[in-house]
Amino acid sequence: MSDNNKKLFLLDAMALVYRAYYALIRSPRITSKGRNTNAQFGFTNTLVDLINKERPTHMAVVWDTHAPTERHIDFTDYKANRQEAPEDLMSAIPDIKRIVESFNIPCVELDGYEADDIVGTLAIEAADMGYTVFMVTPDKDYGQIVRENIYMYKPGFKGGTFEILGEKEVCEKWGINNVNQVIDMLGLMGDAVDNIPGIPGVGEKTAAKLLAEYGTLENILDNAPHIKGKLGEKIAAGKESALMSKKLATIITNVPVEFHEENFRIKEKNEAEMSAVFAELEFRTLAKRILGETPAPANAADSKPVALDLFGDPIEEPVTSSTASFGQIDLFTEAENFKNISDTAHQYHLVQSEEDLQHFIAQALQQKEICFDTETTGTDAMQAELVGLSFSWEKGEAFYIPCTDKEAEVKELLEKLNVLFTKEDILWIGQNIKYDLLMLKNYGFDLKGKLFDTMIAHYSFEPEGKRGMDLLSMRYLQYEPVSIETLIGKKGKGQGNMRDVEVELIKEYAAEDADITLQLKQQFEPLLKEAEVEDLFYKVENPLVPVLAQMEFEGVGLDVDFLKNYSDALGTAIKEAEQKVYEQAGVQFNLASPKQLGDVLFDKMKLDEKAKKTKTGQYATGEDVLQKLRNKHEIVDSILVFREYSKLKSTYADSLPLMVNPKTGRIHTSFNQSVVVTGRLSSNNPNLQNIPIKTDMGREIRKAFKAFDDNHVLLSADYSQIELRVVAAVSGDVSMIQAFKDKKDIHRATAAKVYGVPEEEVTFEQRRNAKAVNFGIIYGQSAFGLAENLGISRTESKEIIDNYFKEYSSVKKYMDDSIAYGKKHGYVKTLMGRKIKLADINSSNQTVRGFAERVAINAPIQGSAADMIKLAMIKISDAMKAANVKSRMVLQVHDELVFEVPLNEVELMKALVVENMQSALTLPNDVPVIAESGTGRNWLDAH
Repeated sequence: MSDNNKKLFLLDAMALVYRAYYALIRSPRITSKGRNTNAQFGFTNTLVDLINKERPTHMAVVWDTHAPTERHIDFTDYKANRQEAPEDLMSAIPDIKRIVESFNIPCVELDGYEADDIVGTLAIEAADMGYTVFMVTPDKDYGQIVRENIYMYKPGFKGGTFEILGEKEVCEKWGINNVNQVIDMLGLMGDAVDNIPGIPGVGEKTAAKLLAEYGTLENILDNAPHIKGKLGEKIAAGKESALMSKKLATIITNVPVEFHEENFRIKEKNEAEMSAVFAELEFRTLAKRILGETPAPANAADSKPVALDLFGDPIEEPVTSSTASFGQIDLFTEAENFKNISDTAHQYHLVQSEEDLQHFIAQALQQKEICFDTETTGTDAMQAELVGLSFSWEKGEAFYIPCTDKEAEVKELLEKLNVLFTKEDILWIGQNIKYDLLMLKNYGFDLKGKLFDTMIAHYSFEPEGKRGMDLLSMRYLQYEPVSIETLIGKKGKGQGNMRDVEVELIKEYAAEDADITLQLKQQFEPLLKEAEVEDLFYKVENPLVPVLAQMEFEGVGLDVDFLKNYSDALGTAIKEAEQKVYEQAGVQFNLASPKQLGDVLFDKMKLDEKAKKTKTGQYATGEDVLQKLRNKHEIVDSILVFREYSKLKSTYADSLPLMVNPKTGRIHTSFNQSVVVTGRLSSNNPNLQNIPIKTDMGREIRKAFKAFDDNHVLLSADYSQIELRVVAAVSGDVSMIQAFKDKKDIHRATAAKVYGVPEEEVTFEQRRNAKAVNFGIIYGQSAFGLAENLGISRTESKEIIDNYFKEYSSVKKYMDDSIAYGKKHGYVKTLMGRKIKLADINSSNQTVRGFAERVAINAPIQGSAADMIKLAMIKISDAMKAANVKSRMVLQVHDELVFEVPLNEVELMKALVVENMQSALTLPNDVPVIAESGTGRNWLDAH
């Protein structure tokens, strides 16, 4: 690498745009006006990171144009297999060009040439002038341009580290002797991305071996008669294709463009233009990071942008907002400078004396609605301690009551406030109020009035994205609250807690939280009505909050001794499975290393000659890959067993005992109500939704969850085939509805129809196949997917699916109608009116659109089932209170509820639970809902 300080970075624009867009495809950044800004955000981050980390002296961003090139003329199928880019991606390009130009970095493009031709030409020209040149691209073809002082710079993907490739690294990656052989490699093996054909049947390894022996593509072709076997025949037959492929893959380096040093030099930003485009795209955090300001229109009278050194040197006043990163979503209103506590009139009262407290209580008792928030020593509500409480019922006014660090004194304070807590006609407002309920429960108190959770309200009408209070405040109130990090420091080992903060500072912070949450409630009420989700919020989501709080508070017992023995047994089984793999492979290696495993399976054992590789160049060895290879060698089953047992040991057997609460001796999972867009609950610490059930060893985990003592049992109740019943109900399919009404085995009934045989003659395999279709169809499974899942031919799987739709024609109509509804409205709905948005349902990109169409089919089904069990939980909780039982609801996992029940309440609870589950939500077309229950000393026995 040259010692000079002249560093030129040439960016392959479209390659980076695609990379940025798809890096966030699972969690898209959506503005308040509904625009997807994945590409703009990701590209800008890459650009800023390059400038700050690498300190280039010169830079240019190089673009393709729509004009055809010589390659398209020579070979009409060049890049013909590429799908049309998503509309969101294409609409981002003008924004990205504006952003680049606001950095005063030139955009270079030329009709008739591709970006790699322009980059290659400029790179060689600049290197000849003494520059060190970095071609910023993930495209491997650029390896042919690499030489002295010219390098490939591959940006990290999804936060990964970047990679710089010189001649040595390029040759190692390709397995070649010099970079000139890159185009020979591409001529031989082709490039599926650009639809360059190469020689059919010649892959990367074969190409590398041929080049090692013959040096060039032309020499290989000349020696085709001397190459033995079918390979020689393939080469001879593919001569014209190979030569054309090499030409297509060769980067042109005499493009009529010039490297003008001054034009490409890094200059001062155009801050006005940058601020304007960031405002339009709602890039608030990026604006602070780069400009030290919140984005505002270029002509804003009070705009005072604070310069941030282009190379990332500190600005005069440190920015307190967190640095943007992939996956983070900025939610705020365009063209606004946010207000904050320093420029907003407010009255936040500190309540410390007994006289102040009594005066506060007297005022509070007159209110119909009160916003309530707690300040605590930590985020785990089951172990944190109260630091203070804040209340608000008027915009701009709030009260903060500090607590001491003595539990007895805190309980004494809460006892005085209990006259307020127990008043049943007060509506308590909170942001994630479940946490505050748990804090009160830990001290023996509760809120008796109804609740309004602003976080859950926002989830009800806006199910995607983040919903922290600060983000909601900025988006809906144009107000930036005090950051907790300004009080206790940034997350990490050095972070303090609220006990370390002066009471005056806590008062401002805590009272502001209550004030802001009150204002959010006032904003969200009309939005719930506007989105037509009032029933969903008031009947399903909001009433579930106290139910979940009580479940979390109760927790569930854990048999630690059983888990220790189970861990030991797993350890032995893991070693046995590992040894079996080594014997079957004929070699010892690190089985936990995906790279080493891939080399053994695909290089040594040749289980799949077309084995796919990951972006890092190693073979893919995920479970989906291994499942497809199960019929090829017994080693695959041994590997899957090793992996299953290893996960069971680390994730459950060894980890669960560490999560037992030292105060209660029980596991207290946290239920997440506002994460999954279809309405399903999730849980964490521990995640109980993923406890395995398909294998015997996996099911053993459930034995660890036990009843309180010998006088209690666990009662498990779950819905029978609830999603299929919802399918029957929403599709109105007469045959399927009748099968459920007749209490038939739905999979046997389906098999009889699909295979055209009497039900009593259905074989095990036919029922298995029908079951796979029943569940696979609603998840958009194709004939190809079904064939791979069942290990049958694609012809047979297509016939099964065709027969299924012939017999259940109304199901097919439901699927088509649901997609059509989604295309028209941009969302689909559950039976309770929950809306699942489908931003990509009309995309011209087949892959993106196909995913949205599958969601359109499945989301109303899965979401309706989720609504049903939530309604059941609310009904059961109310019925248990009315019956004054001592039983407790302790777990919810998918379609199952678990209760801890005294022996003398077992029969009462079985009837109560089943009745309320079955009546929770009446399905259309009188489709019966069935719930079944069982009991046992542990969860497995009960299930």
